[in-house]
Amino acid sequence: MAPLYREMNIQDYDGLLDLWKRTPGMGLSSADRKTAIEFFLDRNPGCSYITVETGKIVACLLAGHDGRRGYLHHLAVDPEFRQRGIGSKLVNISLDILKGMGIGKVHLFIYNDNELGKKFWAALVWELRQDIGIMSLAI
Repeated sequence: MAPLYREMNIQDYDGLLDLWKRTPGMGLSSADRKTAIEFFLDRNPGCSYITVETGKIVACLLAGHDGRRGYLHHLAVDPEFRQRGIGSKLVNISLDILKGMGIGKVHLFIYNDNELGKKFWAALVWELRQDIGIMSLAI
């Protein structure tokens, strides 16, 4: 049976959290609690997608924008389902949606030591920026 790609909703949360926890290189924080994910999905309708196969979530991608730039978060593909183009398809779905919303540039965050993730994104022709960094402040 072919995988089903559909828009993510908050009822998917438990399956998402399980997948994220099993994904090497994934950083989780209080920003990933259910209420925060629900707020993100409500603020960015139609941007985030999951892949369902054999009755379970096997891949996901959170995507959204701030009106100027798009952002991709938490792309995860179950190791059993990798190397089948599922991650690339999720990325393309979300990029098409963001482009249709008038977003012309998309960013993502990746840990410096996530070599597998860097390899994946480089294969999709994403550029690892050396000219900018990120600074954070918990409020």
